[in-house]
Amino acid sequence: MTSETRRDVFQAIADPTRRKIVDLIAHQRQPMNLKTIADYFNISRPAISQQIKILNECGLVEIRKQGRETFCSIQPQELKKIAEWAGRYSRLWEQRIDAFETYVTKLHAKKNKRNGKSK
Repeated sequence: MTSETRRDVFQAIADPTRRKIVDLIAHQRQPMNLKTIADYFNISRPAISQQIKILNECGLVEIRKQGRETFCSIQPQELKKIAEWAGRYSRLWEQRIDAFETYVTKLHAKKNKRNGKSK
């Protein structure tokens, strides 16, 4: 697959099985073999292989053959792209939640003032 047709990392993580695979591999200290990964799922090994192929095509997972075994390891630089993108929206929502909290506090203070209550 050429770089022009490389899969999009966001399309890859849109699938819940692929997200679980990424999570599983990311938390390992060493590469995992395909059979071990497949043992965590209730789908066939060929189906897991296909999911890992997609993750490899978008650069999230590196596949390495060693003899008859296939080993997979996470590629953190691609995960960093996802984290940076999501982080922009995290800050936006934090600002909105803070503004909403301020608004609710003001409403509560006004209500207490009308009812003659003090904090």
